Amino acid sequence: MPLHIDILTLFPRMLDGFLHESILGKALENGLLTAKAHDLRAWTTDKHRTSDDRPFGGGAGMVLKPEPVFAAIEQLQTPGCRRIYLTPDGVPFSEPLARELSQQSHLILLSGHYEGIDQRIRDRVIDQEISIGDYVLTNGTLPAAVVIDALARFIPGVLGEEKSLTHESFTGRLLDFPQYTRPAEFRGMSVPEVLLSGHHGDIEQWRQTQRSEKTRQVRPDLFEKHRHESHH
Repeated sequence: MPLHIDILTLFPRMLDGFLHESILGKALENGLLTAKAHDLRAWTTDKHRTSDDRPFGGGAGMVLKPEPVFAAIEQLQTPGCRRIYLTPDGVPFSEPLARELSQQSHLILLSGHYEGIDQRIRDRVIDQEISIGDYVLTNGTLPAAVVIDALARFIPGVLGEEKSLTHESFTGRLLDFPQYTRPAEFRGMSVPEVLLSGHHGDIEQWRQTQRSEKTRQVRPDLFEKHRHESHH
């Protein structure tokens, strides 16, 4: 059975184009994974379809109410599914986490208000809280999309050409090397000679040097980690 992802959000239309375009659209079309965006308001019971309310104790903004979220998760969950809340105060999202999530059979992704959601939701019906970065967005629908996109690449067949996974950023801790394509000359700028040489050993060495240098400049934290690991 392919991985199935349910996304609970107040803004399901934010995911419409995203789920049906590009590589992800093809993966869904080919049944390599399935994904469905649900409007949380479908689980409200009052005539105004109230999904949020003012916080107890005062404060700005609105808080997502527990009733619709509990009802939605309890209806959608399956044995062994992973229930995830996207929030800036979660565990940082990473390549290893994306790989691990790609191996699950069912994920429920909850997108909340970024003023907050009722803590009882987090205490009872959430297994894991994930952050895509140290910044706040208006709601968690984009982070849910980011998680889906990153994990989809690890599902066999999604990328088509399996080897494209092995060369990309973060698989070996270093950032990517510069890429060039035709024409070899453009507005007085030339492609590095080594790439036109056909010597695979030289090309590989050049790429490794470029990766190290770029990582040292842009992400010294990753560079140090890489140096430390390669000395062990």
